[in-house]
Amino acid sequence: MKKFWLCFKIILWPVIIMTVMYFANASTGFRLLKYGVEPRVLDSLPNIYLMPFLHGSFQHLSNNLIGFIIFSTLCILRGVKLYLWSSFFIITASGLLVWLFGRPAVHIGASGWIFGLWSLSIMLALFNRSFVNIIIALIVVFLYGGMIYGVLPNNPSVSFEAHLFGALAGAVAAWLSVVISKSRRGR
Repeated sequence: MKKFWLCFKIILWPVIIMTVMYFANASTGFRLLKYGVEPRVLDSLPNIYLMPFLHGSFQHLSNNLIGFIIFSTLCILRGVKLYLWSSFFIITASGLLVWLFGRPAVHIGASGWIFGLWSLSIMLALFNRSFVNIIIALIVVFLYGGMIYGVLPNNPSVSFEAHLFGALAGAVAAWLSVVISKSRRGR
């Protein structure tokens, strides 16, 4: 029961921060959006850690919160350390890639993190074929396989780059987590 409450709090805090940031942002006429990531603008590089918490509309926030809660829960089932490490890696890697290769725009939202956790949920089954990983991957592919289309540029107001780079970062995080785990067992 103690582990359940720890996992619940770990997922709840980002949800609270995203929600509070949205209402703070809305109360300022969305002036905080300037703290998103602007590709190749050096001053915005630290904003890769703010980007997941900034949303441009209530619908944007709501959609991201649903995906965030689902994929965070599926990831944290495999372990708190995996979730925390993977989340940090996904946010950092996808944010850097958006900063390096994204279209000139201000990129905001948690979708890179969400696509990373989505990809991690699938790719862990490929790199570590445990029963739990395979079951989770099958559920994710069956229920959320259509998310793959989110990595394609189809709406100019949506950062497909964050989706794409988040998914790539999640795949790399899955691979690294297995490699690190194997190297620790080999000691």
